[in-house]
Amino acid sequence: MKNKVLKFTACFFIFLTPAVQAGDEVKHIPGVFIGTTHFDSESEFTFGVEYEYKITQKWGAGVVFERTNDAHHGDGTAVALASLYYHPTKNVRLGVGYGEERIGGAHPHNEDLYRISSAYDFHVGDFGIAPTIAIDFIDDEEAVVVGLAITRPF
Repeated sequence: MKNKVLKFTACFFIFLTPAVQAGDEVKHIPGVFIGTTHFDSESEFTFGVEYEYKITQKWGAGVVFERTNDAHHGDGTAVALASLYYHPTKNVRLGVGYGEERIGGAHPHNEDLYRISSAYDFHVGDFGIAPTIAIDFIDDEEAVVVGLAITRPF
């Protein structure tokens, strides 16, 4: 699965290289995420890091890593994914991604994950504060991730 995520990310950068050269402004947008994941009638604390490379004013590609320590009855999960982002306005970010959920515990295993996400970025000085919602599709189930991302674009 790790290999699939790497290939997915590489394809973004290979196919969108001409767009990078034509882009008005190139930005690096690292951030931290704090929120909750609701899955199977349980809500658990979630934290993580994210990074977006702004290819053009409207498009970006990035990676997300999130951890939910108490998910799956205390076994914990880690989510890693690559995403493509569309910015219809300066403050709105819509995303679609593909990655993997790793479940710990006595019987650890990995599952493919597809994500759609939406965020609204409030600019406060050099920082961004973005309420975020994401829906993860794992097998035939859905997990809803809601929280706040704090970013520092440069």
